[in-house]
Amino acid sequence: MSKLQIGLAIVGALVLVAMAVQAAWISRKNQPRQAIPHERGDASSDGSEMPARIEPRPDAAGFDGAIFSLPKLEKRAGMDALIDVIAPIALDAPVAGEAALVALPATRRVGSKPFSIEGLNAVSQVWEMPLVGELYVAFQSGVQLANRLGALNEIEYSEFVMKTQTFCDAIGGAPDIPEMLEAVARARELDQFASEHDAQLGFVVHTRGAAWSPAYVQQNAAHLGFVPAAMAGRMVLPASAAGLPPLLTLNFDAQAALADDPAQSAVRELVLALDVPQVERSECPFIRLREAAQALADSMDGVVADDREVPLVAAALDLIGTELEGLYDVLEQRDLSAGSALARRLFS
Repeated sequence: MSKLQIGLAIVGALVLVAMAVQAAWISRKNQPRQAIPHERGDASSDGSEMPARIEPRPDAAGFDGAIFSLPKLEKRAGMDALIDVIAPIALDAPVAGEAALVALPATRRVGSKPFSIEGLNAVSQVWEMPLVGELYVAFQSGVQLANRLGALNEIEYSEFVMKTQTFCDAIGGAPDIPEMLEAVARARELDQFASEHDAQLGFVVHTRGAAWSPAYVQQNAAHLGFVPAAMAGRMVLPASAAGLPPLLTLNFDAQAALADDPAQSAVRELVLALDVPQVERSECPFIRLREAAQALADSMDGVVADDREVPLVAAALDLIGTELEGLYDVLEQRDLSAGSALARRLFS
């Protein structure tokens, strides 16, 4: 073999090695970023700092590496004339809780609206869902006027009347049913108000370069206080008090989270969401939404944008914050303060 041939062979081998190295580098570069085992508070191995923890309010749940269970839902709030049609039910004689429970309809909805029956406890004089061992001197039935599925309509109202009458027939009660046209008019007015004063905000965090693995997203979000939710691809930032809706939700590709090998799943964006009427104003949820989005973007090499992928600058965020303050004021004036039991029912 001549020197020329040997030289060409060496050059060819070097080219092949270089191509193999480049291919490996490109493959590694395109691999989703992985969660790195680290001591709490340490920097991740790629040199970027973990996001500063968003401290929860006093007695809020936090992340300490343990397995979390979401808070139990609070007992449903009682009926209120502000958002319910209420039909008083008079009795000839007190009715036992056991008899009332047997007479309750099988479903607690009429159409898309919640339907309730409450009894006036003979001892405590408190309206409550019928209970075994208690005695009731009066009842009332009710149906919600509106929710996010729309206003109570005539068909739903007729079903409400039928369910109320069936219950009354079983316990020996006499209902005082409100006039339908008036109730439906109230429902439309409340629905119009709710539609004009509803707000659900979503910030999108896009990757600037390499994709993220689900575990990488979860690790960074957990450092901010987010905990896993029941649905794949979802995490929540718990409220200060047990039983309340979460302050924020974080969503990413559920299929990526459920993949056979999640480490190889590529996540390129996540959505941070705030359901404004569901969270108390005192929790400063919009500020926490901004902080969480920016902290995740900084730690994961991402950019914060709206749902149209337009980057959100500080001036735009300040404007949104100002508009939200006005919304909070209007809701409070209507006795539907954000985060209150009535607001959570109406905006659901």
